[in-house]
Amino acid sequence: MVNIILLGPPGAGKGTQARLLVERRNMVQLSTGDMLRDAKASGSPMGRRVAEVMDRGELVSDEIVIGLIGEKLAAGGGGYIFDGFPRTLAQADALARLLERVGQRLTAVIEMRVDDAALLARITGRYTCGNCGEVYHDVTRPTAVPGVCDVCGSTDLRRRADDTEESLKQRLLEYYKKTSPLVGYYYATGDLVTVDGLGEIEAVAAEIAAVLEGQGD
Repeated sequence: MVNIILLGPPGAGKGTQARLLVERRNMVQLSTGDMLRDAKASGSPMGRRVAEVMDRGELVSDEIVIGLIGEKLAAGGGGYIFDGFPRTLAQADALARLLERVGQRLTAVIEMRVDDAALLARITGRYTCGNCGEVYHDVTRPTAVPGVCDVCGSTDLRRRADDTEESLKQRLLEYYKKTSPLVGYYYATGDLVTVDGLGEIEAVAAEIAAVLEGQGD
């Protein structure tokens, strides 16, 4: 069973690479947000706990999130990509205990390393198609016809409200403060592998594939 964590700051391309792994390796992307929404709508005992907490406007505890992840792992699949979890050292410890309890392990923790200045240029120039989700960039990948999606022909092209220089700098600060300690944690456990997060999409995908193949996938 292949289980990986993708680490990297906002805009490093984690979502894109996760989507490719789902398509090409039949892996399952475990998004914390998606799991919480699904649980709340399910009406299950765990879902009712989630709903009570969310309805009070409180943060869902690590214990509940780990419980939801445990349910997903028990269902089996082609391997898992942990998305948005862990974010803290305490969550990393909890995930390690869970994997050990179910007889699984992390295959690799892949850090998508970026240069902040290059990342800023990437993020502030990007926009997406609101219809099909295709991603474009003012400089590196503009649409063939201005204002029209190359894939589906939609004119609903959007920029995220937080894809601004000021917003990105704040998001990077939050990442480095809260999440980057995980880089040291997983380096110490021997699970960390670093790839160039600012490479071309297929080049990054090839690096990740080589990591997984090197782990016996």
